[in-house]
Amino acid sequence: MTRSLKVAVQMDPISSINIDGDSTFALMLEAQSRGHALWHYHVRDLALNGGRVIARAQPVTVQRVKGNHFTLRVEEELDLGQVDVVLMRQDPPFDMAYITATHILEHIHPKTLVVNDPASVRNAPEKLFVTHFPELMPETLVTADIRQIRKFREKHGDIIIKPLFGNGGAGVFHLRPDDPNMNALVEMFTERSREPLMIQRYVPAVRFGDKRIILVDGIAMGAINRVPAAGEARSNMHVGGRPEPTTLTDREREICAAIGPALRERGLIFVGIDVIGDYLTEINVTSPTGLQELARFDGVHLERAIWDAIEAKVSR
Repeated sequence: MTRSLKVAVQMDPISSINIDGDSTFALMLEAQSRGHALWHYHVRDLALNGGRVIARAQPVTVQRVKGNHFTLRVEEELDLGQVDVVLMRQDPPFDMAYITATHILEHIHPKTLVVNDPASVRNAPEKLFVTHFPELMPETLVTADIRQIRKFREKHGDIIIKPLFGNGGAGVFHLRPDDPNMNALVEMFTERSREPLMIQRYVPAVRFGDKRIILVDGIAMGAINRVPAAGEARSNMHVGGRPEPTTLTDREREICAAIGPALRERGLIFVGIDVIGDYLTEINVTSPTGLQELARFDGVHLERAIWDAIEAKVSR
């Protein structure tokens, strides 16, 4: 692609990001290096008015300088139907505000390319889309029915309970067979929300890491391993998981080959899947991470591959 693109980035406040770990920052740096013009806005500043999708946005430039990593210029009303690309990169939780944003952005996609496709983001939440591939997963139950949860635990003993629409490892509990807290945990979750829970058979291989594999337009292109901290059941980097370099096993390549076509068909350009042992546990489509860690370990800058895919779609 030779022409400069107009790119609007829907994200959390840029002032608060960690420039050494944030994947959106890496995507913005790469876009800027290609001559694309960037605007920054928060999802709260998105509006649908008479069929037009607009945002109170600010032109932005970025640089890898801690404490001085961005420059925002004067805010303007930006017609998102007139830009080339919108990167939908705000962090979950995947709540009704998130879902509403996908409905709004659907008004401009695909004339304005929204990455990832907003309808597919809405229809493929991390812990539900993955259930369409049960042969790749550990045994899994989705329910708010305590009777079903008890039966599942009686069968499998060692289980994981987690909120269906959480992120970053928040609210994830490992219950061993002798743990007496299951009823209290389920009561706590169901009092706070009407949403079902996800319950999975515990996979002991998580002690050796939870692998994040990055797929670009359905093709596996790199991975990092996230090892839980001592005394911690979760491997998410938000809660102290340690990233380390890794390679893909034959089983992991088989998993990626099985799900890749479904990702590509749905316009899910940047996806991060989680694999523990031989099992697929999540397909992350909302705001995947891991680009900078992968670049540090392997020298592979997948933000380049992502922008190659975006530019090819815009050209078409």
